[in-house]
Amino acid sequence: MFTEPRFPRAGSGVLPGPNRREFLYGLGTSLGSVAFTALLAAEAKQNPLAPKPGHYPARAKSVIFLMMEGGPSHIDTFDPKPKLAELHLQEFVREGRQKSAMESGKRYYVRSPFKFAKHGRSGADMAENWTHLAKVADDLCFFRGCTVDSVNHPTAMYQMNCGNRFGGDPGLGAWVTYGLGTVNQDLPGFIVLPEVSYPQGGAANWSNGYLPASFQGTPLRAKGSPILDLTPPAGVTEARQRKNLDLLAKLNTAHAAQHPGHDELAARMANYELAFRMQMQVPGVLDLSKEDAKTKALYGLGQDATDSFGRKCLLARKLVEQGVRFIQLYNGTWDSHDYIERAHGNLVRGVDQPIAALITDLKQRGLLDSTLLVWCGEFGRTPDNGVRGGTAYGRDHNPNAMTIWLAGGGCNAGHTIGATDELGMTAVEGKAHVRDFHVTLLRLLGLDDNRLTFYHAGRFKQLSQFGGTVIKPLLA
Repeated sequence: MFTEPRFPRAGSGVLPGPNRREFLYGLGTSLGSVAFTALLAAEAKQNPLAPKPGHYPARAKSVIFLMMEGGPSHIDTFDPKPKLAELHLQEFVREGRQKSAMESGKRYYVRSPFKFAKHGRSGADMAENWTHLAKVADDLCFFRGCTVDSVNHPTAMYQMNCGNRFGGDPGLGAWVTYGLGTVNQDLPGFIVLPEVSYPQGGAANWSNGYLPASFQGTPLRAKGSPILDLTPPAGVTEARQRKNLDLLAKLNTAHAAQHPGHDELAARMANYELAFRMQMQVPGVLDLSKEDAKTKALYGLGQDATDSFGRKCLLARKLVEQGVRFIQLYNGTWDSHDYIERAHGNLVRGVDQPIAALITDLKQRGLLDSTLLVWCGEFGRTPDNGVRGGTAYGRDHNPNAMTIWLAGGGCNAGHTIGATDELGMTAVEGKAHVRDFHVTLLRLLGLDDNRLTFYHAGRFKQLSQFGGTVIKPLLA
């Protein structure tokens, strides 16, 4: 039987030894993979979502990840390019760049239909229609140097959400809850608020991948009951449910004793218990009716343009208050191949007020410093497009330039990091791959990507795939 190893205590005059997880990982080179995996599985069965210490002091305790699916145009939101006004509708010559499947025929430079202005003491660049976000400009850290590898939506979504273009790997939230657990044991540690139509790539964007099932994202439905079967059937009391679960646990425990190492069974038992606890707590958490009128108005509830995303943002704040570790909000689609003025205009109108309200609300409640907000898409967009007549101008996919911004959680607020060329085609300053961005997010949470690993298929795996570098200018 494995027992906890004893190591020198801090302050004893010798270097501290590894913790239990590090000790187990260290055995990976000397134990057979079957025996080693069995040890890890045994450890995971002890409440896998219990809070755990990170590798470093954390600057953020939780994450709200605002995923703008479809690829918002950095050129038309937060990265102005005056040069495009000079070149508008002149023929664009492609020079060996990765081509989108949507591209065809002649290409032309396209200016932004939006005017830009600088906001806050930081002089943050924003398109004119970000009227609410402009008021919290100094709380934002803009990063213009991020690049990805894929020019197509599903693979780019997987890479931004899971670190791997081809799916099957754990999502960001799964890695975070695997590394840190979660504070509230009556709610999932990783919650997703999708659109009615799931994003390209589907639920694999928030999968647990090869991690234990306990770490998968739990999506809340956009319409109807947020979670199926959240309310027990008529006539089924809490006491009856408890007896049923106790009997089921007794049967499953007996089966598990006969089949050791059956990790899926242990996870299923834990999920039954979590589902029971969720029936008690979730309805209250998801109930927005008790929020005061001022708060509802702040988030834009009751307004046609902002009600949907406003509810998601307000719910995200409530979930953070309840100790949920990672919340991901989806908004789409930003895939504006034409009519970008109308398309991006409507999309910005729907998220501008709710996002600004979320930042303001978290700040007023003393939660912004411990909550990391991330705003991004899966890639940026090009400075060129085909012309289909009139003002039907849009942009194609661009993996070589995009804008991401952070708020709260130890980020370098009030600064713009990195830059793209004069056309917005390529990141040229502060350039960093998305794996480096992922490593940086983990560091803000107190996690080391090189130590946050999981043994699977004969090797240790990690979010970045094979390591990355912390983007230090993004840290306060």
